[in-house]
Amino acid sequence: MGLSTPDTRHISRPEYSSVYEPAEDTYLLLDALENDRAELQKQQPTICVEIGAGSGCVTAFLGQLLDPLTTLIISTDINPAAVDATIETVARNPSPAVFFQCRTRFLQSLDSHLHGNIDILMFNPPYVVTPTTEIDSTDEASAWAGGKNGREVLDKLLPQIPQLLSPDGRFYLVVIEQNKPDDIIQALSVHGLSGERILSRKAGREHLSILRFISHRK
Repeated sequence: MGLSTPDTRHISRPEYSSVYEPAEDTYLLLDALENDRAELQKQQPTICVEIGAGSGCVTAFLGQLLDPLTTLIISTDINPAAVDATIETVARNPSPAVFFQCRTRFLQSLDSHLHGNIDILMFNPPYVVTPTTEIDSTDEASAWAGGKNGREVLDKLLPQIPQLLSPDGRFYLVVIEQNKPDDIIQALSVHGLSGERILSRKAGREHLSILRFISHRK
């Protein structure tokens, strides 16, 4: 029996109007994580991180997915309303996990403590192809505006991924075809991460995919 999608009804309230609501890309990531549930539980992760948590739906879901493990799940977002939304989402969807929310871009101010220690890293980036000027133009735009090839935000994080993951860490990434997924897989492969598409789905005009990268660092 599959897990229920976390309750995020509160996201419709006015104070969360700038927060990205769960959508097809969110649900595809949930499905990918659930498909890997046995492997993730066997891994017994100590530290998990979601960058750009938005509503907190994925963060809360991971806590339930790893039950009964008492994993530390850190979520970050640059939008203060998203941080508050995530706090409420994990409260509405209890699990044994320990949650910590932080308002920051990527993992700034946290990365030195997390280098080489993240067992599960998740990122549903702003992937829509837009003019560069739209990136971070508003709190809402920070959730979807990705600049050239929808990659300008993601490309700032990619070089950090190999150093952030633990020796057998995993990185789950949401992409669309315009983001050139094969190029991303190739870019991380030279740093010892094996990557593949593990799930794809059409959502309107977008072809969504989940890329999974696994570290094999000793």
